[in-house]
Order: sequence, then structure tokens, then C-alpha cells
Amino acid sequence: MTARIDHLVTSGTFSLDGGTWDVDNNVWIVGDGAEAVVIDAAHDADAIYEALDGRTLRAIICTHAHNDHIDAAPALASRTGARIHLHPDDLPLWKQTHPDTPPDVELMDGQVLTIAGVDLTVLHTPGHAPGAVCLYAPDLGTVFTGDTLFRGGPGATGRSFSDFPTIIASIRDRLLTLPPDTVVRTGHGEATTIGEEAPHLPEWLSR
Repeated sequence: MTARIDHLVTSGTFSLDGGTWDVDNNVWIVGDGAEAVVIDAAHDADAIYEALDGRTLRAIICTHAHNDHIDAAPALASRTGARIHLHPDDLPLWKQTHPDTPPDVELMDGQVLTIAGVDLTVLHTPGHAPGAVCLYAPDLGTVFTGDTLFRGGPGATGRSFSDFPTIIASIRDRLLTLPPDTVVRTGHGEATTIGEEAPHLPEWLSR
């Protein structure tokens, strides 16, 4: 079976540093008709489960541990038996949301996860969060960037655990080196491409 990417938008709240905001999150499902992985189990475990449409869920992959990207992960894991994957540098953030339910598997830079014959390479891209990762799928011509890179610029760095120079270095060194036609599938909002975003690096550096 041929691998495909399914897209689901779920709605909820993001909370950090004493503030709470309403947000819409992109949930990405990569797989074929038999098996899949979920990238960022946000807000609504039931909706994500329904979108799987009977497929075996092999893994729940977290691009980072802000609560809006992980709040539905334990419930989805409990329902499907899938293991939750998170970079260890984001454990302090994870524990703010799920203090009694640790993730199952540590994501490491350069690690390759394979689903439906497609490789997802883990790129550690700190800045928005210490353990933020992107998942590069060259066979699908795409990279899943979580909140590291959006259409129009880098993810936010104005809150705890974030750092602007670090996210710029991650984008410059890990993402803008990918082929220009690589589709950037983000944690919120519309997709873009590496080629569309790369020319804007100088203006980001001047912020």
C-alpha cells in the first residue's frame, strides 16, 4: 500500500507561564490503509482515533511538549496501545501537563522511524522548546515542523523554555538546508515550502 498523509485540525487551549489561549492545532497522520503514526495528538483523542479509520497506530510522535500538542496523547495511547515518543529535553514541559504519565520512548536526533515503508528522520530543532523536533520524510517530499517553522517565520520564543537565537540556528542549519520544494507541514496554520521561507532568513535575523 502507498503511504499517505492525512490532516486533522483539532481545537483547544494552550497554557504556559500563567496565560491561556484558544488554539487550532494540526494533527498529521502518516501511513497507509493498514498502519499509521500520529504526529502531535492535540486536544481530541476521539477525533484522532476516528481519523485512523481502523488502522493500527504504531506510534504517537510529539514534536514538542507544549500542552496543546500532547494533551490527548495519553488517552490515545491508552485506547490504541501505541507508545508515545518525545525528545528527553522536553520532559520538564511534559510533566507540567502529564506529571503521572511519562512518555514511553526517547526521540533522538538522527533517529529514523519507519511507517508504511516511509522513513521519518528525527531532526532535533530546539528553540521553541528545548526538545523540539522536526520529522523529515524525503520520500513524501515533506517535513513536519511542529512549532519550529511556520509560513512566514519561526515559532514563538517569548515564553519559558524558549530562545530566539537557538530557533534561528535550528531553522538555518537543519531546515533551510533541505530541498527547496520540501513541503513544510506545521503545527498550526497553513503549509509552506522550504523555498518560500528561505529568502526571509535575513529579516528574521534582524528582529
